[in-house]
Amino acid sequence: MALHSWELSPEQAIAVQQSLRRRLVLQWDGRAVETVGGVDVSLSDQEARAAIVVLRLADLAPIEGVIAAVPLVFPYVPGLLAFREGPAILAAWERLRNKPDLVMFDGQGIAHPRGIGIASQIGLWLERPTIGVGKTRLYGEFVPPGPNAGDASDLRDPQTHAIIGAVVRTRAGANPVFVSPGHRVDVPRAVDFVRRCTRGYRLPEPTRWAHRLAAGEALPNIETRDAGDQLSLL
Repeated sequence: MALHSWELSPEQAIAVQQSLRRRLVLQWDGRAVETVGGVDVSLSDQEARAAIVVLRLADLAPIEGVIAAVPLVFPYVPGLLAFREGPAILAAWERLRNKPDLVMFDGQGIAHPRGIGIASQIGLWLERPTIGVGKTRLYGEFVPPGPNAGDASDLRDPQTHAIIGAVVRTRAGANPVFVSPGHRVDVPRAVDFVRRCTRGYRLPEPTRWAHRLAAGEALPNIETRDAGDQLSLL
């Protein structure tokens, strides 16, 4: 079911975010997770190119990857990323044969000035647990985590001081990532899933694979049949 139109003014988009924020569920229901998806989007002047990769959680082996390119209908406005990238993500989602049990986004969850980043907003569309894994801080205050892989510190709302995520060092010596719940997950489980999906790189495997696909990189073991068609990871 469509939650809102994508062709909105920035003022209308902010009102949509404020309304949708109240619908987020920030608790974990104990569901089984066998597959994890990663989402990333590359942008040109005229279109958004969304990539989704699905991996088995047990061994982080890719199962499926898809790409969808959609014309841009929304300008660049900080804090309104979902309205710029959302249509392409949903188009890619419809191409998937294997819908993942949980999805990680290259972006923010509730660590957002209005408490609803792209992982949260698209999570409401998908009605699956979603996690934001940002490469930079958008919102929140924190003390840097320790230097070792797996070290983490709280990310707190500067107004309320509530914990809205975590700053996680995924690789020793690398800059941390900013992890926050999107929808249907809490902070501890979001951090746990990111740690479980990390294999020596700064980005967890789901969004690392998605980033490479979205950028148009020719990857080993991937057959590209057409620029707009589904990709098969062999």
